[in-house]
Formats: sequence, C-alpha cells, structure tokens
Amino acid sequence: MDDHTGDPHADLPGRTAHPDAAPRPADADLLRLLLDGLPAGAVLTDPDVTAAYAGDMASFCPAGRPAAVVLPRTVEQVQHVMRTATALRVPVVPQGARTGLSGAANATDGCIVLSLVKMDRILEISAVDRIAVVEPGVVNAALSRAVAAQGLYYPPDPSSWEQCTIGGNIGTASGGLCCVKYGVTAEYVLGLDVVLADGRLLRTGRRTAKGVAGYDLTRLFVGSEGTLGIVVGAVLALRPAPPRQLVLAAEFPSAAAACAAVCEVMERGHTPSLLELMDRTTVRAVNRVGRMGLPESTEALLLAAFDTPDPAADLAAVGELCVKAGATQMVPAADEAESELLLQARRLALTALETLRPATMIDDVCVPRSRLAEMLDGTAAIGRTYDLTIGVCAHAGDGNTHPVVCFDPADADEARRARESFDEIMALGLRLGGTITGEHGVGVLKKEWLARELGPVGIEVQRSVKQAFDPLGLLNPGKVF
Repeated sequence: MDDHTGDPHADLPGRTAHPDAAPRPADADLLRLLLDGLPAGAVLTDPDVTAAYAGDMASFCPAGRPAAVVLPRTVEQVQHVMRTATALRVPVVPQGARTGLSGAANATDGCIVLSLVKMDRILEISAVDRIAVVEPGVVNAALSRAVAAQGLYYPPDPSSWEQCTIGGNIGTASGGLCCVKYGVTAEYVLGLDVVLADGRLLRTGRRTAKGVAGYDLTRLFVGSEGTLGIVVGAVLALRPAPPRQLVLAAEFPSAAAACAAVCEVMERGHTPSLLELMDRTTVRAVNRVGRMGLPESTEALLLAAFDTPDPAADLAAVGELCVKAGATQMVPAADEAESELLLQARRLALTALETLRPATMIDDVCVPRSRLAEMLDGTAAIGRTYDLTIGVCAHAGDGNTHPVVCFDPADADEARRARESFDEIMALGLRLGGTITGEHGVGVLKKEWLARELGPVGIEVQRSVKQAFDPLGLLNPGKVF
C-alpha cells in the first residue's frame, strides 16, 4: 500500500486532484518540524508518490494535493504529527487502506495525510477476557485469522476484509455479511486510544465485560471518520468460534417475493448468520465473472446461512418459508465446501458489477426490513428512468441495500445521470424511513444528505461536538458536515 507511484483511480469523476495545478513542494517549515520527530523514511513529499494517497475508492468526490504523507509506526510519532499540525495550523487527513466508498479519506490541498498502515501489530489476544488489543493498521482478515487460531471469532467482516484495516472499520463503523446475527463494528469496540488534535493521548472505554463510567466516548469516536481524533489503538471484543455454517440459495421470480421471504424469516424468530440478496443484474454479472452457474432466470437470489448446532434443520425451516413466499427453486448446501461456493457468489457481487461499465457508484441506503421490497422496486424504477444499469446486492437481514450505479465517466451525460440517480436512490431511502448510510459513512459524498437526514438541530449539535474536540478544525476538514 505504500509503494503506489500514481493514482489508479484518476479516471473517475471527482477523483483527481486539480489536474491543472502544478505540484507544489511541501512547506519547508512543515517538513523540518515533521522530521524533527520522525525518521526520514516516514515522510513522503514526492508529488508523484503523494498523489497515490489523494483519495479512496469513491467516485464524484474531490481530492486535493497533500503537502506530505506521513507513515508513523508509533503512538509518539502520531502525537508529534498532531503537535506539528496544530503549531502550523495544517489540516490532517487520517487514512487506512483507502478502501472507503464515501471520500472520507480524501486529501485536501496542503494537508498532511496520516497513513496508519504501518501501525499493524496485534498486541494481545486473550481467550479468557475474549478481547484483542490491536493497532489501527491491522488488516481485518489478519485479525480474523489470528483469533481463529485460538478458537475465537471477530465477527465484523466488510466485503473488503482482505484489504481494509481495523482503524478504517472503526472510522466508518463498518458492517459486513454477518451483521444480521452478530452486529457491526461499534458493538465490538470496547476501548480506544485516540490522539487528539493537539497531540494529547486520550484513553476511552475499558477492557472489562461491563463498564458505564462516564460518557460513552468510545461509541462517539466509532463512525466519526477521523474528524474528532486519530485512533491509534483499540480493545476489541471477541466471541467463541461458532460452528461452521451451512448455506441455502433460493431463487425468486421477483424482488418483492424475496423480500417477503426475508420478512417471514425475521418475523418467525429465526436468527440466520447471514441473509443476503442479489438482484437479476448482479446474478448475471457474477455468472460472467465467476462462472458460478447461478440461475440467470432469477429476478432475485436469496442466500441464508445458519451456524447453529443443527443448521440443516434451520435451513429446512427457512426453505419452507421461502417456498410459501414464492421461491421457484432452492439449493441447500450439503457441506462446508458447497456453502463456501455459494458465499463466493455474494462476495463477487461488487467486483462483478464493476465490470459492466468503466465506473461505479456504490450506494449504501438502509431501510426498515418491512420496506425492503419498496426500496428494491424503487431502485429498479430509477434505473429505468435514467437509462442506467443499477445492480443491487443487499444485507437483506438488516435492510442495508447497496445499489451499484454503473456508468461511463467519459460520457458527460451518462455521468450526470449517474450522479442524479444516486441522489434519487438516497431520497427514496429517506422517504421509506431509512438512512443514507448503513456502513460506508458520510465523507464528502453524502454531506448534503446528512443535513437532510438529521435536520438543522441535529447538525448544530454534531458540529458543537466537533468544535469541542477539534476547535481549530484541523482533523479531516470538509468531511461529514
């Protein structure tokens, strides 16, 4: 992640950093003060190198030119960066692996990009206390494998889990496929070490199973997208490893029928470890990319999984509910290998949709489960209105939809329609009683929509919180609000 020599996403709208502007060297005072407390290799100033750190994976999000990129390895080095930034009034943009989808990691002109990927140690795993203590640059998959080796389980599993970092997961309060049963990142963060804007180190939360001393500052930082402080350490809750799950795939003649099955599954009290949905566009794209052999006649494919002591019995019960809701075909996995094959189709969904057009915009609208069918049908109608391909994959068990708008950024009219359709999808979600983001965050992309969702009083209170932690406005400016 540290060896990029250019921006691989420079062709996407809003991704480039003022292409007509000449690269400017880092301010001499800034560079001198940074190097006073950092090794030379930790500070990057070559414009061709720093350009690679300009932004994350989001389309339509402007990014500036950083004055320098810093790659600290210790808490003390992060503190030094923040003291330097405060002294010189230089903005700081924290970054993880830059797999985000809202522009929250995008640089601003003249900022310090603080990339935390070198702080990648797992400091402790305790089977007795069921916790892991980690640095922010630990990759999600690396943590999951390390705790699994000790018979433990870290449930949050974003689709980018092989690349994304725990610090980034905390910054965006990310979720994953298993949210329906196990919940999201916020429910597993017990405590944090946070470097504040002025360089002080704040410790929040606890290592204990219970604790209610003082305001819950830990939850406040989770999902704050680097606007309140720099997370440099985390105490994470773990669970005992569950039994291996079995998966059922059910084919439906309509999205409405699949969503009716979802409602029935949840209303009857079932607790699947996974309940995912893919629409017809997504299924066909997955078949093309992965040669999965999924039924292309389907209008919606529902995947349900159980990691209970008797998953086959649970799948049979859910299968009956799917048939009653109108499922035309069902494929229950006989073993772990078949289950993994079915899950691979869901994991390929976003990658497959990205092959349909040169660029994509991935929305992240979460609605009440009872309105899920309206969300999917409404999104399909928006695709027809704007003459665009929009595929939908969803964490159906918690109502979190990911409409993926596929478009060509070189076609100005198509790019315009893509942006307008994206906004229409978010407006639809709000009308259905939902939220503009279930797990990707606000960043740059959804600032206007956050104001619409929260209203003036909500925005005023949140800005007051930001002011209390960051009175100079140096931490990730221009994001969220």
